Amino acid sequence: MGSTDFSLDKRVAGTSERRELIIQRLRQQGSVQVNDLSALFNVSTVTIRNDLAFLEKQGIAVRAYGGALICDSHTPAIEPSVKDKSSLNPALKREIAQAAVKLIEPGHRIILDSGTTTYEVARMLRQHQDVIVMTNGINVGNALLDAEGVELLMTGGHLRRQSLSFYGDQAEQSLQNYHFDMLFLGVDAIDAERGVSTHNEDEARLNRRMCEVAERIIVVTDSSKFNRSSLHKIIDIPRIHTIITDRGVPAKSLQELQKAGVEIILVAEESVE
Repeated sequence: MGSTDFSLDKRVAGTSERRELIIQRLRQQGSVQVNDLSALFNVSTVTIRNDLAFLEKQGIAVRAYGGALICDSHTPAIEPSVKDKSSLNPALKREIAQAAVKLIEPGHRIILDSGTTTYEVARMLRQHQDVIVMTNGINVGNALLDAEGVELLMTGGHLRRQSLSFYGDQAEQSLQNYHFDMLFLGVDAIDAERGVSTHNEDEARLNRRMCEVAERIIVVTDSSKFNRSSLHKIIDIPRIHTIITDRGVPAKSLQELQKAGVEIILVAEESVE
């Protein structure tokens, strides 16, 4: 990844955005200093120390005298765009999607989270009949426009262009009067101890709401997302019913997930980072 233009950082007002930029600095430099970050973002040193304490709690950084070091064992990933994501492991995503659609039967009401793997699930639903799909993803919705047997519901809300997804109060409220059989959840990171997480705070909040209204939570992700953590936690591992992934998942991770009561469905291919 190229260097980030930190000359614009002072214009970032939100806590979430500031912490994401601190993570980027940690990844690029390996360490950060409180005083440097305070001047960079034009906030107090107390605010920066709170940020670093939060990142330490998430397993992303380890605080040191005057600053913090990156935690190598759980290096957080920087969020790529949907275009970039769609070019990663396309054949594997289709295999995961094929395993996912086998779980969907006529009469089912499902949520498809935004994402490139859930987009493949949507594409394979085109021939299904008597299925209701709610989604917050524009690309997911577009894949179902000509699916006559699928009733399509969109959450609406504010558009996040980085992920082509809707978020916010309107999106969350659109779910409150429904009950769904299954949620197919795409994730940015998954770890047996830290749970499932994503890069964006608003998307994490909406994902948590999706989990609340779904009878069964099914995570669809490739093995490259394992043993990683992103900034915003969605749910703990024991709340997941099923994970559909590839055979590249480390054996220890599989054992920990199965011990937590999670059903694992493995497809043949392995992800290539």
